[in-house]
Amino acid sequence: MSTIRDVAALANVSTATVSRVLNHDTKYKMTDETRERVWKAVAELGYKAPTSSGDQMRYVYKPDSAAQKNHKFGCILNVQGGKYNDPYYLSILSGFEDAVMKKGYEISFIRTNKELEDPNILYNTFQNPVSGVIIMNTLEQETFDYLRKQTPYIVGIDTDHREIDNVAYDHYAVAFMGIKHLMEQGYKRIGYIGGFKENMRTSRRYNGYYSALHCFNLEYNPNWVLASNWDEEYCDQMIREAYRKKLLPDAFFVASDLMAIGVLRTLFDLGVQVPSQVAVMGMSNIEISRYSNPPLSTISLPIHDMGRVAAGILFNRIEGDDTPPKTITLSAEVLKRSST
Repeated sequence: MSTIRDVAALANVSTATVSRVLNHDTKYKMTDETRERVWKAVAELGYKAPTSSGDQMRYVYKPDSAAQKNHKFGCILNVQGGKYNDPYYLSILSGFEDAVMKKGYEISFIRTNKELEDPNILYNTFQNPVSGVIIMNTLEQETFDYLRKQTPYIVGIDTDHREIDNVAYDHYAVAFMGIKHLMEQGYKRIGYIGGFKENMRTSRRYNGYYSALHCFNLEYNPNWVLASNWDEEYCDQMIREAYRKKLLPDAFFVASDLMAIGVLRTLFDLGVQVPSQVAVMGMSNIEISRYSNPPLSTISLPIHDMGRVAAGILFNRIEGDDTPPKTITLSAEVLKRSST
C-alpha cells in the first residue's frame, strides 16, 4: 500500500511538498510542473490521504458483496461544449439516474472527460469511494487506468475500452439505415456530415454511409462529405461554403441530431427549402428534434435505455456477476418526419 514517502520518491520531491499539494497549501511558492509531478505520482500509485484520525489510510474501495447497501456511483460525461448542453448524453444520464434512484442508491459525482484531465480534479473526485462508474467516451489510458484502481466496476457507453462492459449501438448499421431510407424516398445524390476530417474514413458511421451508396448503386462525391467537428458554427460554415460553390447534394445524412438541427437552420437562412431542395436526416432522436422546422427525420436510438442498461450491468456486477466483459448492442429504427 502506497505511502506519502512513495509519492514523494516517485515525484522526486519532499514529503512536505506532497502534503502541501494535497492540502492545496498556497503559502509556499511551487511551480506548476512540480504540482503536476505530484498529482501524476498520486494517480499512478493510487495513494489516498490519511483520515482525520491521522493514523489510518483510506485505500481503494472494493465492495466485497451485495451486503453493501448504500452504493454510490459516478458518471463521466463526454461533452464538447458546456457540461449540460448535449441532450444526447443528458438523456443517457437521465436513464442512469432513474435506475440508480429506483434502487435507492446515489450518484456521488458527475464529471466530464475534460475536467478529469486536471489531476487535481481527478484525485479529488475519487476521495470518497464509489461502487461503480459509467463513462461515456474512450478515456486517455492514464485516466482510465487510474479509474480502474479506484472503483471495481466500470461500464462504458459505446467506448473502445474492451476490458470493461459496454452498452452500444451499431454505428455502421445505423448509417446504412439512414441512407436506405433516403434512397427509398427518392433521393439519389446523398451527402454525409460527420465528425472530424482527419479521422472521417475510420468512422464506422461514415463507412456505413459509404457502403450503402455502393450497395444501392448511388453516386459518391467527396464534395458532399463534410466535417462538422461536432461544432455548430463550424458546421454552419461548411454548409455555407458548399452552397456558395453550388455543391449541395439532394439530401444529407447527419451523424447527430444536434448538428442536423443546425443544418436545418443554416439552410433556412440560405433560403434552401427542406425537403424539396435538400432533405436532412439526423441520428439519435433527441427530444428537440420533433420541434425543429421542419420536424427532423432521424434514426431513433434508445439513448435513455442505454443509461438504464448500463446501471443494470453495474448492479449485476456488484451482486456477483463475474462473467467476461460484454458489449450489449441496442437496436435502432427509422423515424420519418417532414425533413425527408
